[in-house]
Amino acid sequence: MLGDIERLLKDEIGLDSESVGLSVIRHALRERMLATGIADAQRYWTMVSTSRAEVQQLIDAVIVPETWFFRDREAFAGMARYARTDIKRRPIRLLSLPCSTGEEAYTMAMAMFDAGFGPEDFVVEARDVSLRNLELAEIAVYGRNSFRGKDLAFRDRYFEVVGGGEYRPIAAVRDRVHFKRANLLDVPEVTRLGSHDIVFCRNLLIYFDRETQDRALDRLQQLLAPNGMLLVGPAESALPVAHGFVSAHLPMVFAFVRAPKGVKSVRPRAPTSIAPAKVSPPKIPLPGARPAVLARPVIGQTATPRPRSLPPKDASSVDLQAASLKAIQHAANGGRLVEAREAALEHIRQYGPSADAHYHLGLVQDAEGNRAGAIQNYRKAIYLAPEHGEALAHLALLLQRQGDDAGAKALNSRLGRIMNRSGS
Repeated sequence: MLGDIERLLKDEIGLDSESVGLSVIRHALRERMLATGIADAQRYWTMVSTSRAEVQQLIDAVIVPETWFFRDREAFAGMARYARTDIKRRPIRLLSLPCSTGEEAYTMAMAMFDAGFGPEDFVVEARDVSLRNLELAEIAVYGRNSFRGKDLAFRDRYFEVVGGGEYRPIAAVRDRVHFKRANLLDVPEVTRLGSHDIVFCRNLLIYFDRETQDRALDRLQQLLAPNGMLLVGPAESALPVAHGFVSAHLPMVFAFVRAPKGVKSVRPRAPTSIAPAKVSPPKIPLPGARPAVLARPVIGQTATPRPRSLPPKDASSVDLQAASLKAIQHAANGGRLVEAREAALEHIRQYGPSADAHYHLGLVQDAEGNRAGAIQNYRKAIYLAPEHGEALAHLALLLQRQGDDAGAKALNSRLGRIMNRSGS
């Protein structure tokens, strides 16, 4: 009967039981059997297979939310920059899917306010398959677990105390977010959602098998406006490139845009400011929006980060290396794989091993079908920069495709720890 439940969840929400573990499904099953007062597993199966309401209850039980405000701060900083520089229409349409218990969707609204947008400039649509999560998101009362990391200044700007150590977003934030149930794999529902300028779909694809990932990415293509941007989780960053996306070139954001017409084989590039070995990626505060120019009330802002300067004696050498890496990236993103490979090899010969160069060489070999070479170069990149998120994500995906599920899981766990330490 457990196999029947697995297939039901796969058919309904695309859940791959191996991605969450059978223990999670067993726990959800026990929870629902206890709630319905049914002790016999076969009787429960008869009930759930004929009751849409109970199917929804089972879905709610199996989905355990794990989210908090400003999780992966760089993603929201990148979102705000892209919205300010690349999105012309108003209101800007943003989508959080899955939105879980609402922390991500409300954070999107806060980040837009911090970037200087007014309430009339944007709207956040928030969708999830769990009615329980959506109910909690609408109530919007959050405790300590939803506020993590050391920088909680946003809580003073955007929350009101409701007692008992709990907080609620202010009305200006809540009014910009609209919650509703939706399933990414349901074609009519996706069609009704329309197009969006920015889509957050983070840490959902990892719960799907390869076939379902392909379907989901096709749906995400439909949800994006022509110049829209898709943001995924770090462990998913190798997936969009096989579905007509290229990197949005935002460091540590894992964001993608549609590939230009005529580009057939493209891969996302690594940021040129990868954190050095054993150093967590820098926390990037949300960019401010010239408060002296704004004619609207200041709902909440933070200072624009100051660029890091290089020591004068190293500046020329670093500039040459950066230009060399940029040439590799340009060739790879344009599908000129031979040119990119030769440029990467020349960079290593001229400047010595570097995480970025080996990462790009791995990307090219990956695109050419040289998996052994790609794995070797991803590993070299990680050796040189243990917290190289993109190299970790791509290596994990390659190992998974080769059947090394244990190796892929270990890398994804490592990547998750890195992102958490960075304040995400």
